[in-house]
Amino acid sequence: MAIQESLSAHRSCTTCPYCGVGCGVSVNKEERANTTAIAVSGDSQHPSNFGKLCVKGSALGETLGEHGRLLHPRLRGKDCDWDTALSYMADAFKQTIRDHGPDSVAFYLSGQLLTEDYYVANKLMKGFIGSANIDTNSRLCMASAVVGYKRAFGADAVPCSYEDLEQAELIVLIGSNAAWTHPILFQRMQAGTAKLIVIDPRGSATSEMADLHLAIKPGTDAALFNGLLRFLSRHYYLDTDYIKNHTQGFADTLAAAQDWSPELTAATCGISIEKLLEFFQAFAATEKTISFYSMGINQSSSGTDKNNVIINCHLATGRVGKIGAGPFSITGQPNAMGGREVGGLANTLAAHMEFNEQDIDRVSRFWNSDQIATKPGMKAVDMFRAVESGKIKAIWIMATNPAVSMPEADRVKAALQKCPLVIVSDCIANTDTARCADLLLPATGWGEKNGTVTNAERRISRQRGFLSPAGEARHDWQALCGLAQHLGYGDQFNYSHPADIFREHAQLSGFENHGSRAFDISALANINRSDYDALAPVQWPVNQEHPAGCKRLFTSGQFFTPDKRARFIPIAPQPPKQQISSDYPIWLNTGRMRDQWHTMTRTGRVRKLLDHSELPEIQINPKDAACFQVNDGELVRLNSASSKMVGRAALNGGQKRGEIFAPIHWSETFSQDSKPSALADSSIDPYSGQPEFKQVPVNVSPLAAEYFATMICAEETADRIWNWLQRANDSSILHWYRVPLENGFRYEIAANQLIHGRELTSRIMDEQPQLFWQELVTPKSQRWIAYDDSLKLLIFSGKDWHQLPSRQHLENYLATPLPESPGQLLHPIKPGVKMICTCLQVSRPQIEEAIAQGINTVEALGETLGCGTSCGSCKPEVASIIRTVNASEDTSMESTPVKQGPAKTGRNIQRNMVQEFIPQ
Repeated sequence: MAIQESLSAHRSCTTCPYCGVGCGVSVNKEERANTTAIAVSGDSQHPSNFGKLCVKGSALGETLGEHGRLLHPRLRGKDCDWDTALSYMADAFKQTIRDHGPDSVAFYLSGQLLTEDYYVANKLMKGFIGSANIDTNSRLCMASAVVGYKRAFGADAVPCSYEDLEQAELIVLIGSNAAWTHPILFQRMQAGTAKLIVIDPRGSATSEMADLHLAIKPGTDAALFNGLLRFLSRHYYLDTDYIKNHTQGFADTLAAAQDWSPELTAATCGISIEKLLEFFQAFAATEKTISFYSMGINQSSSGTDKNNVIINCHLATGRVGKIGAGPFSITGQPNAMGGREVGGLANTLAAHMEFNEQDIDRVSRFWNSDQIATKPGMKAVDMFRAVESGKIKAIWIMATNPAVSMPEADRVKAALQKCPLVIVSDCIANTDTARCADLLLPATGWGEKNGTVTNAERRISRQRGFLSPAGEARHDWQALCGLAQHLGYGDQFNYSHPADIFREHAQLSGFENHGSRAFDISALANINRSDYDALAPVQWPVNQEHPAGCKRLFTSGQFFTPDKRARFIPIAPQPPKQQISSDYPIWLNTGRMRDQWHTMTRTGRVRKLLDHSELPEIQINPKDAACFQVNDGELVRLNSASSKMVGRAALNGGQKRGEIFAPIHWSETFSQDSKPSALADSSIDPYSGQPEFKQVPVNVSPLAAEYFATMICAEETADRIWNWLQRANDSSILHWYRVPLENGFRYEIAANQLIHGRELTSRIMDEQPQLFWQELVTPKSQRWIAYDDSLKLLIFSGKDWHQLPSRQHLENYLATPLPESPGQLLHPIKPGVKMICTCLQVSRPQIEEAIAQGINTVEALGETLGCGTSCGSCKPEVASIIRTVNASEDTSMESTPVKQGPAKTGRNIQRNMVQEFIPQ
């Protein structure tokens, strides 16, 4: 299937499958002879994004097609039909449950699933198999926010709306690099006039654009906000009427914060008292304040407390349920909230109900089941420990990659490999987790799915299918219903369309609710299929009181606690459970890169999304690098008490000393030993079960490579290289990574001895007699080409990684006919350049040249080159380049502010410059 631009009038509206912003996507589809042409753009009518898309969303059309897809059920490595697969599953589940009980089986789900998929999975496991062993990868990103909201408000309910970001006068971003992770929302923040304060241990693209950056010590957020609460009390900024009329527990909470003087708070957080007081005074004086927090808060062994200490400050000032104000936890995945609505977490039942006697009875009667689970199941970390110990003997994993994303990932992978039955549903054939599976089930992907998702502002949107399922792929709810029918529960899972599931889900939300539960979409309980197909984005609750939805919650000061009052939670700040030591002397922080998503099973299919960063980079302060004897661009090994990781050092003056940063995306599918999750131990928050990923103690050492090779290969050759690398025990190979191309792959290999092209070609190509090969040896490099009627393998090898040829130039050879003399491809080619703007393919040298010509504002460069005019996420980096070039020409320019546009005129940008060099 060819994917290309189209001006077709056949337009459908759907929702982006990436982050929790939930952007609307407009798809134009045109059927042509033997092809389907797809054009993707932002949906200008969707209230989450009003037509804007980030670079990942803009590239969705390029992720389509059958290349790399899992197209058929596969049992123990061999294709089979669905009936064989489902019969095998059902027999195995029946036998396991009969011999070991229902808690010997488990489902592990994903925020990538649609709500309808989630609902059926939860109903089957908790309602009919009779176990609550069903958890989700949302446990890794949002569980502490869930518990924090429930402790304070009595419900897992985000009070704010995206409109509040534009109405706010102060936005405090805490542990969030929104400029990269949620760029559409960051643009909405910048569209207003709010002051931006960033609280984050590291300098980031977001802190580059802030009015104030508090680079606190890792894990000291609770101390900071306890200090803020004390300041608010001592300087008479409390809303005493709100506290008296709408809350409980304030006296104990204030008492817990009384020792946190500004002096102690500043010292604990490792920041100046001047910056601390600037933040305190800004928060105190600004009624319209949004606290916008993400993984930096949640991924902690005390993440729930950190959520509540932030909420405490909002309750103390009455800034909940008001325009432009509130504690706003930003969801990481497209349907993390939808999964929570249906009970996708192991410790909740369904429709925001709990494992108490009344709710168990209520859901049991609604589902007409006498086998319902009566106690919480295992949360993610405990679940995979139970797989390891043999307590769980069968696990079905859907749309996620725990062999990469879980803490102690190598341990999780080993546990799955020895588990008696591992079933994996995915749309991609080759993932780290799929390689552990006994049974693979082909799932529909974006463009084929049909259902609903709920974004971070409680907005339910439709994901509409516009393509037929690839191969024999089925929707996840269909696969679940198939298992239910084989287990003998066919009557209770007799759905023919996702509208049937959604209607039941809506009915359950209102069943015996009477205003006692926040989640209520009972106004949609009788929705028919045509209305479901046409469903417009709407924020819950959607009920008799709010038939058109509800922008913000708690406007009346009434909450979902027994007495309708919000709860203050006294917080005693706790240090990270993982602590640095002489063996592991530096903190590792992890997070997302600008142009990638999760474990890259989708974004890794798009070549241009790797232009900005194509390999795992370890961001490290130059002074720390000198201590560890690490040079810029050099391979480094990180070791923790749990495992190791390899990446390439990127010296960065904006990275705080004593801390390093690594991206979460790369896996064994793309790169050798590059999973930062493997370094984290299984320390978890005691209330939420969320792992501590943000503070991992490691050591750093250079990985001294003497030789490097770039290998451009056709698809069939790539499989040979992959197989060779998987079975190779060659200690000379120190590290490899690969970049997917349209017609093959590019491999990058580092070794500690000369890479002999003839020997390597022989190993990989198995001496295929039909192939021709040629070599060219120069004083600095060796080059080989293998071909028949087209290019099969091209190798450039040398001692200097920076000086190997332009990778993109070499990649073009896979898409063009070979010249009459293929040896011409071995002649010198200039090294590559760093791409800054992925959307419009604007490189760093282009930007530097324009600045040298006097075009030295972000806006002027956008007008001239286009950088920053699409998704806007490259603007902070463009601003950094301006400062760097100006500083190199005249050091007096360092104190000159960089203008950021009409809405931000006069704003001083942080000057802790982000230095990056990534050869292409």
